[in-house]
Amino acid sequence: MTEQSVGPRPLRIAIVGAGPAGIYAADALMKSDADVSIDLFERMPAPFGLIRYGVAPDHPRIKGIITALHKVLDKPQVRLLGNIDYGVDITLDDLRVYYDAVIFSTGANADRALDIPGIELDGSFGAADFVSWYDGHPDVPRTWPLDAEKVAVLGVGNVALDVARVLAKTGDELLPTEIPPNVYAGLRANKAVEVHVFGRRGPAQAKFTPLELRELDHSPTIEVIVDPEDIDYDEGSEAARRHSKQVDMVANTLEQWAIRDQGDRPHKLFLHFFESPAEVLGADGKVVGLRTERTQLDGTGNVKGTGEFREWDVQAVYRAVGYLSQNITNLPFDEQAGTVPNEAGRVLLDENADGAARYLSATYVTGWIKRGPVGLIGHTKGDANETVACLLDDSPNFTPAAKPDPEAVVEFLEGKGIPFTTWDGWYRLDAHERALGEPEGRERVKVVEREDMLRASEPHKV
Repeated sequence: MTEQSVGPRPLRIAIVGAGPAGIYAADALMKSDADVSIDLFERMPAPFGLIRYGVAPDHPRIKGIITALHKVLDKPQVRLLGNIDYGVDITLDDLRVYYDAVIFSTGANADRALDIPGIELDGSFGAADFVSWYDGHPDVPRTWPLDAEKVAVLGVGNVALDVARVLAKTGDELLPTEIPPNVYAGLRANKAVEVHVFGRRGPAQAKFTPLELRELDHSPTIEVIVDPEDIDYDEGSEAARRHSKQVDMVANTLEQWAIRDQGDRPHKLFLHFFESPAEVLGADGKVVGLRTERTQLDGTGNVKGTGEFREWDVQAVYRAVGYLSQNITNLPFDEQAGTVPNEAGRVLLDENADGAARYLSATYVTGWIKRGPVGLIGHTKGDANETVACLLDDSPNFTPAAKPDPEAVVEFLEGKGIPFTTWDGWYRLDAHERALGEPEGRERVKVVEREDMLRASEPHKV
């Protein structure tokens, strides 16, 4: 199939973004019958995207996915080119010179906005920013203000639970993980003793996964509290429980917590339902409270406001209402959905006068930039397979790259003086982080500073 368009050489593919979505796309390409040569471009010096910078450090089970991703990047058909910022170091026009097609898998790492009064106050934070801090992302501040004794977390998904759990745990509980020294120092000084998680709907509408929810109760320092009045279901909620084992398991866990006696663990984590955030309250520009409106089920599983408001004494608010992808240079972008318009992964420009779709030639998307930040990591495999199938179907019509030799793009990067990292460099960084952890009996200590990451990786230089 590919020989019709590019001749007797491998199909050259650039993938922008070396998180799970990009790596799964590379895997799908290699599992096809096509002869392919793939370069993964990554803005960070290290690969793995949100697996490295978006998963809570006390979740090694999820981080185990890195083992599977490793096997893909070990394949000879794939190269990693890290520390390269698309849109700054290299453009779409540049990529067109060296590759027959481009796949964007840039994910979503910004916070979705929550439009309520007071959300801009000092002490109001986005969950994604906090996650980046405790995961040691190089591009965020090294310190985090953790002086609030009572904290609100808005949202009832797994990210909200991660944020609430990290805020409620002690620094010493998290020390055995890979957290870097600056994060440990911050968490050790954390003053939070009460964390309140708010959802505007009921237990049957919560987006937690059962395992993630139950893990809240495993900490010896966290007392999880659910108000019995928040256990309520309507016809739509009961249907959701019947049709989904996960929904039923979450509801059962919350019911058990609601009827048990409260224990004496020092940190309290409250899970509130039927409380819709209405306003972040402030004084002198700082958060001093949260106002919520009580809601009630309407029979369908949705809720309506009751007009009954309550004020909560909190000094910090974290919104965990979803991730948002950011605009990609030279691609169309749907600001509302936070995605690149596409059909089955083909980047959609617009429609012709006769209604026929017009696509951006040899340009594709996969992962959250394609479908939005929903679903678990496993869903990304299906995305990748669909996108790659379209790419291979289209490949006979590709305009061949002018400089397909794999060394040509290396010469381009060298000419710009970009110290890019490689897969071999990741092995060096990985060994360095493990060596840092060894004296303390930890699996690794994550390196935070970009320059330190580059130094350990020994980047390719001019």
